[in-house]
Amino acid sequence: MFERFTRGARATVKGAVAQAERAGADSVTEEHLLLALLEQEGGRASFAVTALGLHDRRASLDAAFAEARRRGGLTRADTDALADIGIDIGAIVSRVEGAHGEGALAAGRGGRRWWSGHRPFTPGAKAVLENSLRVALGRGDRFIGEEHLLLALTAKPGVVADVLAEHGATYATVQRALYGSDGGQGHAKAG
Repeated sequence: MFERFTRGARATVKGAVAQAERAGADSVTEEHLLLALLEQEGGRASFAVTALGLHDRRASLDAAFAEARRRGGLTRADTDALADIGIDIGAIVSRVEGAHGEGALAAGRGGRRWWSGHRPFTPGAKAVLENSLRVALGRGDRFIGEEHLLLALTAKPGVVADVLAEHGATYATVQRALYGSDGGQGHAKAG
């Protein structure tokens, strides 16, 4: 699959690894892929990110990701579903942090990286990479570009897609920013 990645897509994957290293994370996540995309310049995805105003709202994106990590990685949909059955995630987070310190529910540090120097990709990040192939094939493209990675991030349910949607970047809006109002002549959405 990686032989189909364009130079920009490969740079995004390498950038995601660098993002994980800077954050001291054990593994590369979907969030790291998005943050690496936000740093790319000159490609289609960069154009879409700028057109959707995501560059200008980087601080807001970072805050939304920090809040999601604080909730233990639960999406807004998860939080809302639990609230519907009477479980207040905010109260739980507050009690856990009161007992164990701020950020206690965030993903832990340490792990297998210490002996190998290698940061593995999480299952979610791997799914985004795989879905980028589906997006490219659905569009009839013979390559996987950073634009396909961006679309795949919006198509995979989870924290990154939620945060992007909160900032106006859904699959449909990203597709319009990339390919115009017809979304690229009706190519299929990956799922």
